[in-house]
Amino acid sequence: MREAVFNALGSLDAIDGAVVADLYAGSGALGIEALSRGASRATFVESSAAERSVIETNLAATDFGDRATVVAGDVVSHLRVTTDRYDLVLADPPYAFGDWPALAAAAVARLTPDGILVAESDQVPDLGAAGAVLRSKRYGGTVVVFVRPRPDP
Repeated sequence: MREAVFNALGSLDAIDGAVVADLYAGSGALGIEALSRGASRATFVESSAAERSVIETNLAATDFGDRATVVAGDVVSHLRVTTDRYDLVLADPPYAFGDWPALAAAAVARLTPDGILVAESDQVPDLGAAGAVLRSKRYGGTVVVFVRPRPDP
């Protein structure tokens, strides 16, 4: 599934040189994949200290530490206070996650005009009116939705 998602992002020219946010980063696999495919920088947001340690270890093993920032804390809170803008936001919260509209609104608000939010869940997430859905695809038990900001009226 990860390869298919990144191939699709590659076809949209969404990775090379991109500034990426990996939300609910876990091991950091998605952000590290983006860095390995040419993203310029990645911010990994993770609330678990144990998972942040895994991210740091994985960044050291892949030599991407100089192009990465690991942030501790709540994802939506981070998105609401950061001034960073992202070309690509990868959101893979736990499947029990229930506040997709708030997450999607905060994530899309941090996207560049041509940026993309990639939302992963076990069902089609309720993204509210946060953005325009580019594509939605099911991979086994996972649904992946690509969202772009809506153009200003």
